[in-house]
Amino acid sequence: MKRRLLNLFFPVAALILELLPYGAVCNFANPEGESFRRTYSYFDMTPFGYANFAPLLTAIVTCIVIILLLIHLFQKKPSLLKAAKLLLAEGSVISLCPLLYGVRFFSVTGGAITACLAVGCAVLFLPMKKDNV
Repeated sequence: MKRRLLNLFFPVAALILELLPYGAVCNFANPEGESFRRTYSYFDMTPFGYANFAPLLTAIVTCIVIILLLIHLFQKKPSLLKAAKLLLAEGSVISLCPLLYGVRFFSVTGGAITACLAVGCAVLFLPMKKDNV
């Protein structure tokens, strides 16, 4: 039971960071010179409207993973754990997609979210005792 609770810790930490208004970054043009930077929550639709799809997709994947792990907490189905592993790995990669636009489109909070998802994925891949699955 403790191990399954540990499996939930890092995705929940990532979800808390995704709710903060510092994760998703948009850089807007300024006619007087230097562009200005605004940060948003991963659940905000503004970055999605400006073609920064990765934050919202990462947030949705994190929510699905948390739901799968909560179900796995009570029903010991290994297929739920496999699905959560796959989704966490994909979420880690998707959360790095703003780097394709440039470093200016990535934040420290976004890096912490990526780290939480990657560590959560690594924790799920650690071997478990057979009776604790």
